[in-house]
Order: sequence, then C-alpha cells, then structure tokens
Amino acid sequence: MTESNVRPERSEPVLVVGLGNPGTEYERTRHNVGFLVADVLAGRVGGRFTVHKKSGADLLEARLDGRKVLIAKPRSYMNVSGRPVAALARFFSVPPAEVIVVHDELDLPFGTLRLKRGGGEGGHNGLRSVSSALTTKDYVRVRFGIGRPPGRQDPADYVLKPFSSVERKEVPVLVEQAADAVELLLKAGLETAQNHVH
Repeated sequence: MTESNVRPERSEPVLVVGLGNPGTEYERTRHNVGFLVADVLAGRVGGRFTVHKKSGADLLEARLDGRKVLIAKPRSYMNVSGRPVAALARFFSVPPAEVIVVHDELDLPFGTLRLKRGGGEGGHNGLRSVSSALTTKDYVRVRFGIGRPPGRQDPADYVLKPFSSVERKEVPVLVEQAADAVELLLKAGLETAQNHVH
C-alpha cells in the first residue's frame, strides 16, 4: 500500500493482523482489541478462521474492496507474535509495506483511532516482535487507544485486564470503527484513510 490511493484492481494480497493473546482468559482484555477487530472483519466477509499450520496463526482468506486480503490472528502470545506474522508474509509473498497491524495503544486516549506507517513501538511487545521478525518498522499500524492505567497501576497488568464497565459499552462501536478504518485503508490508501479517521 503506497501513500497514494490504492486501486481496487491491485493483485497482490494485503495481510491484516490483529494482535492479541490466545486463550479464553485473555478474550476480553484491552490487549486483545486487535483480535476483536479481526473477528469483525471476518464477520463482514462471512468467513471463518482456520489454522494455518505453516505460520501458527488463525487465518481467513477473503476479498475486500476488490483485493485479496489475508486476515490473521497469531496463535502465539503477544510478545512472540512476530514469528507467525513474518511466516505468513513469506508464505503469501506479502511485502512489509502491505502488512496492516491492528493493536492496542496506551499512548492514545480510550477510543481514539490513529493510522500510521512505521515509527517506534512505544514499549508494545507485540509491535516490537513484529518489527524484529519483519526486519523493518515500515508497515501500517491501526492504533486503537486504550488510555493509560489509573494511578500507579503497572501498564503490563492494565493491558491484561478487561475493559471497565463504562468502556465495555463503547467497545463494540469502537471495534466496528476500527474495522471501517481497515477497509478504508484497503480501498483508498493510507493518506486518504488518515484524513478521514483523524
């Protein structure tokens, strides 16, 4: 995906990765918003995830806005999620510039969405793992703001806790908006999507 508009007839696949931790105990935690967005996208295309054994990820192959899209959820824990992402990119010949990673973001207020290419990882272990495995930071991020922990709570504990009761009411709408942002990225490119989302 270039900074300019993406034409629907482009043939190379794009890889959309939702970051999270596997297992029911993590399902509704802040760290798993990437998985929630991936699930919404899967629902929109009417597909089901299956295990892609060569990468160790749950994978759904679909077409969105005229492009082949690979929607993935790594089956490994967050801090080693880069390995399945890189394995998928290699298997399907997806260059890093065509990888979109959806993740929770402590440095944004709850509910804020931001799109960007490259940059630092801000202490996010999942992003650090992806950057290391892809050997570049030049991929697109859909940053889903979860806000900073209150008081002196350790950020590492905070991200593994469920959303508050007030936040929980808003999460379904926000997850849909993040899925909309991914679709806009695919349809119109990064710059147009940024202008719309920001």
